[in-house]
Amino acid sequence: MKWSLQQLSVAKRKPFTFEEEIDLSSLKELNPEIRSVSPVIVKGEVNYSGTLITFQLSIVGELILPCVRTLADVKFPIDLQITEHFHPTNDYVTADVDHDEINFFEGETVDLLPVIKERILLEIPIQVYAETEEERLAPPSGKDWGLVTEEEHKNRVDPRLADLAKFFEKE
Repeated sequence: MKWSLQQLSVAKRKPFTFEEEIDLSSLKELNPEIRSVSPVIVKGEVNYSGTLITFQLSIVGELILPCVRTLADVKFPIDLQITEHFHPTNDYVTADVDHDEINFFEGETVDLLPVIKERILLEIPIQVYAETEEERLAPPSGKDWGLVTEEEHKNRVDPRLADLAKFFEKE
């Protein structure tokens, strides 16, 4: 999702539109809670006025996150409508936009990928809960653990004390 200023100069005369499907599986490295990322569809329109480049983006995709109660997979849809402003670092900003809302870039290319990743990461809630009954059920076992009923728990002998139980047996 990189464009050169020469490619974007078309947007000075008329709005420049685009639609791309991008792979953001690298988000899993940035946030270990993300289990899976579907391909993300980014639609956008570019307006270029003076030295300010404005992107109006629609970002649609889906993340798989763990349920906080059961650790089951939960589908979390992403549907964002955002506006991002880009401006060259070395030019004076004459636009009527707050400086905190402007992404500054160096060189002759504008890269949207870091901005899209940041916006998706900001949308992830702190806690996600499973909605359907199937998702709410806890898995019966996992790595180094298992779900045990109370009766199984009473009848089970701790393996560390198994030899001690033999001590009291009568022959």
